Amino acid sequence: MKRMCLVLAVFAVFAGSAFAQGTIKIGGIWTLADITGKQGSAAAQMAIEEINASGGVLGKKLELIVVDDEGKADKAAAAVEKLATVDKVEVFVGGMASGAEMGKVPTYKKYGKIVMATGAAGNAVEKALGPSPGSDFYFHLHPWDYNQGASYVEGWTAIQQKYSKIKIKKIFLAYEEGAFGKSSWDATKELFGKSDYIVDGASFKSALLGGGDYTAVLEAAKAFKPDFYLWAGYDADALPMLEQAKAMNFAPPIYLGAPPGWPIDFGKSKLANNVWLYGMWAPSMNKTNPVSEKFYKNYIAKYKEEPATYFAPLAYDAIFILANGIKAAGTTDPSSLMKALEQTKYASTLGETITFKPSEIIKHQGITRQKILQWQNGEQEVIWPFEAQTTEPVYPFPAWK
Repeated sequence: MKRMCLVLAVFAVFAGSAFAQGTIKIGGIWTLADITGKQGSAAAQMAIEEINASGGVLGKKLELIVVDDEGKADKAAAAVEKLATVDKVEVFVGGMASGAEMGKVPTYKKYGKIVMATGAAGNAVEKALGPSPGSDFYFHLHPWDYNQGASYVEGWTAIQQKYSKIKIKKIFLAYEEGAFGKSSWDATKELFGKSDYIVDGASFKSALLGGGDYTAVLEAAKAFKPDFYLWAGYDADALPMLEQAKAMNFAPPIYLGAPPGWPIDFGKSKLANNVWLYGMWAPSMNKTNPVSEKFYKNYIAKYKEEPATYFAPLAYDAIFILANGIKAAGTTDPSSLMKALEQTKYASTLGETITFKPSEIIKHQGITRQKILQWQNGEQEVIWPFEAQTTEPVYPFPAWK
C-alpha cells in the first residue's frame, strides 16, 4: 500500500509539472512585408515574452505562432485554416488590411474561436461578419472607417476653430485601389460631403501591391487646387509619393498621409517635415503616458529600432487584453472567454482605457477615435485631441525648395 501511495504521489508531481509546462497557442496573422505586420507581430511577441516571464497564464506559457497573409484574401483564409487545424491555436490575433481580413471572415466563422483583431478598418468587413450573436467571437480593436471619419471631422472642425488661419474648403483624397482605399474614399465622401466641404479624389495602385507611379493622381490633385490633400495607402507609398509631389511642385496647404504605418526612419527624411498624419499613438505620448513609455523603451531595447507604427503598441495591447481575459475566464473556451473579455477595462499604451461596446453591426468594438498628428523635426507630435496635444501645428505646408 505504501509503495502504491508513493507511485501515485510521484505521478501527481509529474502530472502537475506537465500541466505547468503546457502552452496556450495564439495564432497571429499579419502582412509581414508591410511595416504594420513586421512591427505588430514583433510587439505581440514581446508581450508574450513579458507575460511568460511573469508566470504565464493559468500556469501555462503563451506561444505565438505567426503566419504571413501577404495582404491577400486567399492567403489570409489559408492562414486561419492552417493555424486552426495544424497548429491547433486556441485564439487568434492580428490583421491589418481590410481586403485580407475579408478572406479570413468565413474561416473565422467556421471555427468560432475568439479573435482579437488589430486591423481592418473597412466597413465591408463588419458587414461580412454580420450582427450579434453570429459575430460575437470577433473583438475589433481598430476603429472602423466611419469611426475614423467621424473623429476626423470632429478634429478638423476643432482645429479650424482654435487656429483661425487654418481654413479648409476643398479636400482631395488619393486612395489605393483596394478595399482599404475604397472604404476610405466612401467614408470621406459620406462624412465631409455632408458639410460645406468640396470633395474630389482619384485612385492609385499602391507600391505594396506592385504600383508606385503616382503621376496621374497627383496631377489630378494639383489641378483641383485643394486646401487639404489626403492620401490613403501603405507605408511603401509614403516617400515615393512625396518625391513625385516635389518633382511636380505640388505643395497644398495641408499634406496628410493616412497609411496604417509609416516607414522606419521616415521622420529623418527632409521630405517628411510638417506632413500631417492620422494615428492612435506617437512616441511623443511617452511624456504623458507611463504605459506607452514602458512599451517604447522595451521595444527599442529588444529590437534596436523605433516602433514606427501604432500597430506595434496596438498588437502589444491586444496580447495583454487576451491574456487578462483568459486569466479571468480560467479557460480559452470561446463562450467563457467572450464573457470575460466583455468586462475589459485595459489602460493601454494608446493613452485611453479600452473597453468593448457595440458598433453599427458587431457587438464588440474597442477604440472608436483616432488622433491628428504632424511630423515636426523628425517626431510625430499630437495636434488633436487637444487634451493629448504635444505641440502647436505648423501651417501651411511649406513650399518645396
